[in-house]
Formats: sequence, structure tokens, C-alpha cells
Amino acid sequence: MTQTIGVVTGGGDCPGLNAVIRAVAKSAIRRGWKAVGIQGGYEGLLAPQRTIPLEGDLLAGLLVRGGTILGTANQGLFSAKVGHGESRRLPVELLDRTKRGCEQLGLAGLVSIGGDGSLSIAQQLHEHGIPIVGVPKTIDNDLAATLMTFGFDSAVACATDAVDRLHSTAESHQRVMVLEVMGRYAGWIAIYSGLAGGADVILIPEVPFRYESICAKLHERRQAGKLFSIVVVAEGAREAGADFVTSTHQPQNREARLGGIGAQVAEQIQERTGQETRVVVLGHLQRGGGPTNMDRALCTIFGTKAVELIAQQRFGEMVAFTGSQVASVPILDAVGRLRTVPLDGGFVMSARSLGICLGD
Repeated sequence: MTQTIGVVTGGGDCPGLNAVIRAVAKSAIRRGWKAVGIQGGYEGLLAPQRTIPLEGDLLAGLLVRGGTILGTANQGLFSAKVGHGESRRLPVELLDRTKRGCEQLGLAGLVSIGGDGSLSIAQQLHEHGIPIVGVPKTIDNDLAATLMTFGFDSAVACATDAVDRLHSTAESHQRVMVLEVMGRYAGWIAIYSGLAGGADVILIPEVPFRYESICAKLHERRQAGKLFSIVVVAEGAREAGADFVTSTHQPQNREARLGGIGAQVAEQIQERTGQETRVVVLGHLQRGGGPTNMDRALCTIFGTKAVELIAQQRFGEMVAFTGSQVASVPILDAVGRLRTVPLDGGFVMSARSLGICLGD
């Protein structure tokens, strides 16, 4: 009997989702299986199910295409995160309906592509008896048990390009340019792009900052005849003793929406130093567009590995990049705890060795 496997994408969009979908479908077809895409996130599993066959011309061109042809959702019935990353359990009745939907579709396995929130849901579905495996996706690179998530390299490429572009306008106008990047409660995008782009100040959530330290660095540069500066700020960075900066209008029963710290930092720099300062917020630009070559390769390996896990009936596991190979780990080991930038690691130590200010 021909097996059927499903693919679902959850959470925010990011470069590489379509590349994983393609790899899963093509690998399944090579085994003589059928692959179906679940549309609109996990809710597509509920009656009446919303699915699409993953075959033929639909797979053409997906390797380089941004977004997800299946659609995704980071709110609704399957929201697993509220506040500042607190998890919530799904109602048993909803889990029952989801299991019935999988059974009605005849799924021998389900590939869940997502970050901490989506994979937290996947773990709950696994515990409820649904045959599921995970693929780690987030531009934030903050998922435990894998050294890299797909989408991260593409986001860093976008942020680094922005730093490069800001150098010329900062130097031309002798300004301080503040760039706010995504990353939520981890500073991976900020530290990678800041180092790659030659930023003078990098502010990350792992190191609470003081404005006195930032301004001292900017003064030092001006004294040395360097009349412009680049400051990269992670959206989850915060002043020592202060809370996270969030959007004014916060949605109820959803995870807090970070944003606005860049504007605060720019305002304080200009007020304290008198140097003209501008802020740029990259926002969703980091999540859009096609994946880099690194992400394309990682997505392809992740997708084929996920099908292999289903073939071996190793449900409840997530594919993971270990640095030398792609292996698998229990989903439970990957969710519920952030992978943050280590303060004694190479990135922070390199930044300090170069004289980059981290705000402390």
C-alpha cells in the first residue's frame, strides 16, 4: 500500500520553507510514497481538511522561491506561545480533532517545519499519538539542540547587506546609524551581521547595556577622527535594569511583539552626544525573499532526513545540524529553552578583541 506523508509549515515565514517542502516531496516520491501539503498551518488538519498534492509541476522552482506555498500561521487555535515566550498546552479536544484529521487523511507521518512554538505543538501532537517529525526553522537561530536553523543564514545576509549600505551614508553625513534587527530573545543575527559588517557597537539581549558605555565608545571614535559610527541593535536588547521594549499595541493571548529599541537607542545617543543619529528597522525584510545557497543546501538535507526518520518510524524526533552532519534529536530536547549567544564564546570574544562595544 502506498504511504502518504503530510507536510505543514507553522509560525512566521522565512527563506527556505519551500526548499524543505520540495525536498520532502521529492524524497517521498522517490520511495513510491505520496506527499500532501497541509495548508494554513496546523488548522489545515482540522475538518474540513485543506490539503494540496505535492507533485509534478508544483515542485518546480521551489528551491529558490521565498515564503511557503502552503501558507502558515502564528496565531489562532494552535498558538503555543504567549507573553515573553511562555508556553501553553493545547486543549485535549483540539488534539483529538487533529488526530482524527491525520487519520482521515491516512497520514503515515507528518513533517512539521517550524520554530520553538510550532515544534512545541509538534511535541504535544507526538505525545497524543500522532506520528510526527520536526524540521527546525527560524531566522533567529535560537532553537536548542541544533547549531543552525535554516533561514538564519539568509537573514544574516540581509542584515549584513544593510550594514554595508549604511556605512556609506553614515560616513557621508558623519552620522551615527542605528540598525535594529530581529532575533527575539537571542542576539545571533545582531552579532553575526555586526561582526560581518564591521559595526562599532553591537547590542544583544545576552548583554544588558548602559548608555554611558555606548556614548563613551562613540566619543572615543570621534576623538580618533572617526566621525561616523554604526550601531547594530537586536530587537530583544535592553538597557540594564529595564524591561524589553515592545510594540505599543500588544495582541492578547499571543507572544509579545518586540520592537522599538532601535528608536530609543538612537534618541538617547543623539541627546547625550549631540551627534546626528538615524535609525533603520529592517523588520520583515529579513524574513522575505529567496534563501541563500547555504540555506538551500541545509533545507534540502533537512527535508530528506525528515523523510528518512518517517521511514524508520522515529517519530517525535527533529532533524538537527551538529556541525559535521545532519542527525536527529528528540523534539523535546529542542523546545522550551533558548539557544542564546554564549558570553564566553568566539563571537563575543572576537567582538571584544576588536574593540567593538557590547554596551556593558
